[in-house]
Amino acid sequence: MRSKEVHLIERPQGLPTLAQFRIAQTELADPAEGELLVQNIYLSVDPAMRPRLAGAAALNEAMMGGAIGRVLKSRNLLFKEGEIVESMNGFREYFISDGKGLSTLKPDGMPLVAYMSVLGLTGLTAYGGLLIIGALKEGENVFVSAAAGAVGSVAAQIAKIKGCYVIGSAGSDEKCRWLKDDLGLDAAINYKKGELRTSLKAAAPNGIDVYFENVGGEHLNAALPRMNALGRIAVCGMISAYNNFGAVSEPVTTLSNMIYNRLTMRGFVFYEFESKRAQFLADMKGWINAGRLKYRTTILRDIEQAPAALIGLFTGMNTGKMVVQLAEG
Repeated sequence: MRSKEVHLIERPQGLPTLAQFRIAQTELADPAEGELLVQNIYLSVDPAMRPRLAGAAALNEAMMGGAIGRVLKSRNLLFKEGEIVESMNGFREYFISDGKGLSTLKPDGMPLVAYMSVLGLTGLTAYGGLLIIGALKEGENVFVSAAAGAVGSVAAQIAKIKGCYVIGSAGSDEKCRWLKDDLGLDAAINYKKGELRTSLKAAAPNGIDVYFENVGGEHLNAALPRMNALGRIAVCGMISAYNNFGAVSEPVTTLSNMIYNRLTMRGFVFYEFESKRAQFLADMKGWINAGRLKYRTTILRDIEQAPAALIGLFTGMNTGKMVVQLAEG
């Protein structure tokens, strides 16, 4: 069987370009004893993939990324043909596996693509980051940067469900309208218009108790002076720095606000919340079914579009989760 896959052929300096990727074709043998053949259906495209391109990602090999696929052939007793599986073997159409790193997914009547976003690692990151790291309390004031993105849009809605006053930032008027009109945020700031510090001060007359940080740089500079005493900053990402050499952020000059306001700032990663996955899924499915939580997916089709999807994360192409679809779910 022939399979196409995405290779990184040159390490990007700054924003990646299409010329730094190649679509390669490989030949796959039938699965041997103990192996299975998986056809990927959806590929997850995430900002955190960008720093890996600077050194951790191998050149001239299939790129790794989150994926949901279907078992086509199996000679492994743990996986049956037709089952849906999750893996980190994305950015390829098909792959052979011995089963390690694969987990069976039971959609439970939910759209399969939802497990790429609100019901997958994206949603778990938002849920744990806000409720556990941010220690959110009912009725607090919350600021979410990159609020129209995959993680930010979920975090912002969870804060609204918890009765909070929620401010979100995004990079276009269209995205800001989506945040206010569809997701119900109290205020939305187009950070590309005017001075962010001034806009955030106006949008947060009662300060900020929890800042869900996705951007870094000037967003962090603007948020720190607005933080209330004993406020918490949950650091999920620094997307403004990912295309810089060494992922170095622009200077943050307002850190002195952490002292007298006794702020807590902590980074986190999704696997810290694995023990909460059952509760997370129960809560999220309940909110989705009740119409209290919405999600949007930006879908590009075919493996050839995967590099453009990754680059598009840094040029504002996506609203909500960015996904590449390779086959019917």
